[in-house]
Amino acid sequence: MKKVTIRIPKRPHEPLLIHTEFIRLDSALKLAGLVESGGTAKEIIRDGAVKVNHVRCLQRGKKLRSGDLFEFDGRLFEVRNECKES
Repeated sequence: MKKVTIRIPKRPHEPLLIHTEFIRLDSALKLAGLVESGGTAKEIIRDGAVKVNHVRCLQRGKKLRSGDLFEFDGRLFEVRNECKES
């Protein structure tokens, strides 16, 4: 049997800067300007239109931390924490 390697092509991602330990997925969509309201965010997440770390996510309260990626409508964002830890 031949071994198959799946490669996810790298593409540019946009940074989403946060100043807290994490951000909820629905809030991240609003902060990124992808939706105008929490209700809209809830609906698109429920419909399976959002991916987190390249996997479809249906949890609107999913906690995103620095380094996590989320994707919607062809745009890819990377969460970056700007907190200064001692």
